[in-house]
Amino acid sequence: MRVFGKLELKHLLVAWLVLGICFSAGELFSPTIFPVTFVIALITVGVGFIGHELAHKFTARKFGCWAEFRLWTWGLILALIFAITSRGRFIFAAPGAVYIIPVVRPMEFGFGLSRKENGLISLAGTMANIALALAFFTLTGFGGLLSFIGRQGFQVNLWLAAFNMLPFGPMDGQKVFLWNKAIWIGITVPLWIILFWSPF
Repeated sequence: MRVFGKLELKHLLVAWLVLGICFSAGELFSPTIFPVTFVIALITVGVGFIGHELAHKFTARKFGCWAEFRLWTWGLILALIFAITSRGRFIFAAPGAVYIIPVVRPMEFGFGLSRKENGLISLAGTMANIALALAFFTLTGFGGLLSFIGRQGFQVNLWLAAFNMLPFGPMDGQKVFLWNKAIWIGITVPLWIILFWSPF
């Protein structure tokens, strides 16, 4: 099974670039500042988003599913419209998602994914953001631009992890909550506490 399809790579690249524009839209009309904020957004927000989605993808594939990232056209359009008109103050960051199709299992296992497998696939995205937040945090002690990137990356990835664990609707947290409430509490509550008390 191939790791990435050509279409998927194109979609990931477009989503990454659009998110970079959205999260640096406040400086869009400043030719000297925008390139810097755009690159920082690509590194912090873009890597966080792509890392989150790829964690879903590879976990789903471990369970034998077909899983590939696909753009959501209206999500891209709305993200750009809201980001540009609000000068980066409001961002609808939903350019796409990993589409997962379970495989047919032997009869004794039934069809599709179990609640645990679905929960683990959903949890993988949050765990990727936690790992990235910790990685970015290590940069905060260097000072200067590296420290700024570290703080931004830490905040963004912590927020992505906490937000996606909300137990509502299509959120990852809903699937984790339905699978194992103790795991959901053990991850979600500390995330929101750390996010609330973060020094950044």
